Amino acid sequence: CSLSPIYAGLDWERIENSEYQWPVPDKDHPGTPRLHEGEFVNGRGIFSIVRYRDPAETISNDFPVWLTTGRRLQSYHTRTQTGRAQGIDYLLSEEALEVNPADVEGWGLRDGGWCELSSVRGSVKVKVKSTNRSPRGTVFASFSFSDVPVNILTGSGYDPITETAELKVCPVRVEPTNDPQLGT
Repeated sequence: CSLSPIYAGLDWERIENSEYQWPVPDKDHPGTPRLHEGEFVNGRGIFSIVRYRDPAETISNDFPVWLTTGRRLQSYHTRTQTGRAQGIDYLLSEEALEVNPADVEGWGLRDGGWCELSSVRGSVKVKVKSTNRSPRGTVFASFSFSDVPVNILTGSGYDPITETAELKVCPVRVEPTNDPQLGT
């Protein structure tokens, strides 16, 4: 912590005995309950209201489920760095599609079994993980594993204000399938 000024006042003993909100610049500092209270330190913080805009695509009878993609805590991007680190596979050894338990049952899937995840752009095969982290009708997969390239399924929606890609969301179909290696 001492190498970063905003954490300089923290050490293992302090962290293990209490909770702190940064910055904590020295050992006597109690932590910062509200960052930028009243004004931003450099005076440049600007907030603006952004109107909600529907995703570029919509669900349909052919693709009735929302897929969201993102990162997982245990991996960095496409595992270009963490994929080579010893021990990381212990935490996260393969990708799994997070599916609500009611949808697992309703779609004829099996927790730990395989499914085919398809959009208008293609398909990937991925293991199913039954979890309440995903609401009904929405599934999640990370783009961390090259053997499950979920980003090939997502669209190219664009946000003209931020000039970045739309958040990765697209309509998909989820169907039970066989293990791609075993054919079972």
